[in-house]
Amino acid sequence: MSRVSGLAMDLTPLRESRDFRLLYAGFLGALLGTLMTSVAVAVQVYDLTGSPLQIGLVSLARALPLVVGVLIGGVLADRRDRRLLMLVTRLPLTLVALGLAVNALLPEPQLWVIYTATGLTGLFAGLGGPAMMASIPALVGTERLAAAGALTAASTQLAALLGPALGGVLIAGPGLAACFAVDAAGFLVFSVALLFVRPLPPATSASGASGPSAASGKGVRQAFAAVADGVRFVRGHRLVVGLLLVDAAAMVFTMPQALYPVLADEQFGGGPGVVGLLYAAPALGALVGAATSGWTARAGGHALIGAVLLWGLSLAGFGLTSYLPAALVLLALAGLGDLVSETLRSALLQHGTPDALRGRVSGLWMVQATVSPALGNAAVGFLAELNGARAAVVTGGVVCVTATLLVAWAFPALREARLGAQTQTETGPEAEPEPEPESEAEAGAEVAPRSQ
Repeated sequence: MSRVSGLAMDLTPLRESRDFRLLYAGFLGALLGTLMTSVAVAVQVYDLTGSPLQIGLVSLARALPLVVGVLIGGVLADRRDRRLLMLVTRLPLTLVALGLAVNALLPEPQLWVIYTATGLTGLFAGLGGPAMMASIPALVGTERLAAAGALTAASTQLAALLGPALGGVLIAGPGLAACFAVDAAGFLVFSVALLFVRPLPPATSASGASGPSAASGKGVRQAFAAVADGVRFVRGHRLVVGLLLVDAAAMVFTMPQALYPVLADEQFGGGPGVVGLLYAAPALGALVGAATSGWTARAGGHALIGAVLLWGLSLAGFGLTSYLPAALVLLALAGLGDLVSETLRSALLQHGTPDALRGRVSGLWMVQATVSPALGNAAVGFLAELNGARAAVVTGGVVCVTATLLVAWAFPALREARLGAQTQTETGPEAEPEPEPESEAEAGAEVAPRSQ
């Protein structure tokens, strides 16, 4: 019985932290609408263009502004109230979603409106994303990071399970505009929830007196210096570099979502309903993983590597089958692997980063975590144009497995990392030491054994 209870999802962060409950509920509400919109945008772009490459390029159009947003947002998250940053960057997304709804109601919807709205969504999501990621340790404590990560991932996957399925129903019924309207309502729910969360100022050391970046004055030079502190911290820790690379290995060339409308039509002979099932199946597997995620608090690098391998192998199998039930099972297994790897990557990263740097390191993490899937969607779209959608998915799975094994071999710190233990995140013998003990990067190194 104790073994079963040890597997069950740890709900302690929800029980103990009122503010985390509010953030969690708002995040779930916003995600539900956003993932309905992801299906609606893919279907609409495919209807307008008939091109899988255009679907992938829409994802890239979101990623490029997001990169700018997270770099700026990471600096702001280490210097301004994080709750306020989340609030002022989520409210405008309501208007963006309403703009998509209006465009969908036009007799001739405009493709440029979809690209523009997608880019604005990326920008505002990037500006507020680091603040949200950096707030979690303050809300739940570092000892509950794996549990909070599993809960957050579970909310993501619950929305991913319900959102695409509901999106397919709405597209087949009321139409695309209904999906975008629900998305606008979701951002309003998130904004209202944030109004009741306590202020979340960054650590005092990040406000302006902790190092050369903070003391160099306001303006562009200060922002670049602050980002450089985050880059220096990341570059100086082999575990963090390994986490970034294994995440990239999982995402680049291995994002079949852009091809779901094509695969539903060509491989499975279905319409919007099948598209919704394809989007929802990974979420179902991820929910199973979240429900049994209690063990992740004691896991580490080997489990992370295994989860990424499960993701890649399952997607390769998905590309090889034309039997819809088998395809859905394989996508569910991929979702389970993605949930476990997401939970462990996030916990290992957050645990080892000091609060004074969490905004910037979270921003850098989000750059990689967003650019890689966007490049992956664009890459599989390009491969699909050349060799067909099925070949693109299989190729992506094989590349993921190969790249993951190479990263695991090259970074022993990744293999040896464990949560719930003193995890060495410093560089290997070849690394250069940080020369400035008063800098924020050096301060981060002193806390590095709380590995994130």
